[in-house]
Amino acid sequence: MSKVPESVRKELAALAAKPESDIDFSDLPATNARDWNGAVRAKFYRPIKQQLTVRIDADVVEWLKAQGTGYQTRLNEILRDAMLNTARHG
Repeated sequence: MSKVPESVRKELAALAAKPESDIDFSDLPATNARDWNGAVRAKFYRPIKQQLTVRIDADVVEWLKAQGTGYQTRLNEILRDAMLNTARHG
């Protein structure tokens, strides 16, 4: 995976900081809820994983493992859901 050049990083940061009111959407067609039926958010998003060591209560680990293979993935999904809910609701 290649690194993003500093010039591109600065341009992206400037665009992200731009208020939505300054963006010209006139060339985009209007959409409604029906247009988004079946849409999947972040389908191709693959976050970078970071390996670390954590201490989790044994009963919590057993509960995760009892649900079958993929307990680490489930743990990550639970944490991501908590993170997104906190971000949405402050």
